[in-house]
Amino acid sequence: MAGIKFSRKEFEKHFKLTEELKEQISLFGTHFEGADNETVELEITPNRPDLYSLQGFIRAFLAFTGKKKGLKEYKINKPEKDYEVKVDDSVLEVRPYTVCAIIKKLNFDDEKIKEIIDIQEKIHATLGRNRKKIAVGIYPLEKIKLPIKFEARKPEDIKFIPLEAGREMNGRQILSGHPTGRDYAHLLEGKPKFPVFVDANNEILSMPPIINSHKTGKITENTKEIFIECSGFDLEILKKTLNILVTMFADMGGDIYQMKVKHKKEYITPDLSSERIKLSIDHANKLLGLDLNEKHVKELLEKMGCGYNGGIVKIPAWRTDILHEVDIIEDIAIAYGYENFVPEIPNISFAGEEAKVEVIKRKIANILSGLNMLETSSLHLTTEDDQFKKIGLKEKEGMIEVENSKTEYSLLRNNLLHSNLKILSENTGEEYPQKIFELGRVFEKDNKEESGIKETENLCVCIANSQANFTDIKQVLDYLARMTGRDYKLEETENSFFINGRCAKIIVNRKEIGCLGEIKPQILENLKIKMPICALEINLEQLYE
Repeated sequence: MAGIKFSRKEFEKHFKLTEELKEQISLFGTHFEGADNETVELEITPNRPDLYSLQGFIRAFLAFTGKKKGLKEYKINKPEKDYEVKVDDSVLEVRPYTVCAIIKKLNFDDEKIKEIIDIQEKIHATLGRNRKKIAVGIYPLEKIKLPIKFEARKPEDIKFIPLEAGREMNGRQILSGHPTGRDYAHLLEGKPKFPVFVDANNEILSMPPIINSHKTGKITENTKEIFIECSGFDLEILKKTLNILVTMFADMGGDIYQMKVKHKKEYITPDLSSERIKLSIDHANKLLGLDLNEKHVKELLEKMGCGYNGGIVKIPAWRTDILHEVDIIEDIAIAYGYENFVPEIPNISFAGEEAKVEVIKRKIANILSGLNMLETSSLHLTTEDDQFKKIGLKEKEGMIEVENSKTEYSLLRNNLLHSNLKILSENTGEEYPQKIFELGRVFEKDNKEESGIKETENLCVCIANSQANFTDIKQVLDYLARMTGRDYKLEETENSFFINGRCAKIIVNRKEIGCLGEIKPQILENLKIKMPICALEINLEQLYE
């Protein structure tokens, strides 16, 4: 939950803070934390960053309380001359995407400037994963000459005065000598070049995701026009983030202007077009246990700031939390009111017992925990980069792709090993040896299944230390087989993960159930892992048989 403080004076221009209103705030899916003479404090879930600003919360809450229902429309102006950001190929390896906008006719005071800083930090911490995925920069336009260039330079060639610093620093000095630089230095660690935004006068505006320039990146009460950029690795999330910011500034009284972002493909941002998702009212009623008609659904969705017409829901361009029909159904439930649902005991009777599969999984987990191994859990969805490029595979044959994925996580994993190698690569600074295991599902295409997808339960074990070898992982398999009463044999094989000659397939009851061996050095290099790793992965369902 994100703790947000709003000015009570500004809040009560729209809503009188009564006991009834406090209850409505909680029913909206947020939580009223308290208030004093100066502020109102709420807790907002991380999936609703559009509510982090006073303007965003008021816009949504006006709809929820029925005062201004439906999808709010914003006027957006086309790019003017030189409203351009040119993206150089040099940023592809460090921070490949940016989206930008210009806002005019703003009137800032100290309270609004504090609010802007606060929403930036909240976005960085939540959507931005502490600036790793998203970094936001806001600049006074009067100090900038357009067009702007987004490029990467050698750290020694980056020289400017960072915010609140008393002297000019280069890129490396900022990472080691500036407080913010030290906090986020790990995001650029090991990079030969750092990203920078530069204006037409060759003035550096910022070095994302670290810090703005004191000269060109500081908003004051005299600022009337601003340039906004969001940089990161996921273009779709960046666009949503920019939409959150520009609509906030529009609700402050500003005018939104688009900018051209020129790279291999030119695109114009921001785009406030609403996304359309099909809704089945029958499905919604089935999930919620209600009997809503189309008119009622329309009223409920308009209370959540959405539009609805003929089975199609129009989603606000600033909502990052709606990815699927079920998210819309959740909005319907909130608007209907959880306090209005009547609990019912199902008219069925049955005796339950723990599934055999779960009993065996629990036993295996206990066995491996007894070997001082740490259990991990990773996402069913994976990325093409993690599944193929870093492993050195070129083919995607047999992989199951998610249609219209909103993020880079667009593939259902077909093994656990790549996910656990990723976990080890993200913990290279921790103490060794590192011994982990995971019990989880993997997916493959199978026309024999009604869904066309076969799901299986797999076990993966990884050991990382300076002496990790084939014998180490075989000893784990020996112990596991002995404790579960299984016999097995090994046959030499080849596998894309393992070193040839140090890899074997595992045979149980004349069936191949998995593979074990030592991870290839090239994979370790790709993942920046400096220790040898031995691993195994087996199909538990074949083992159960």
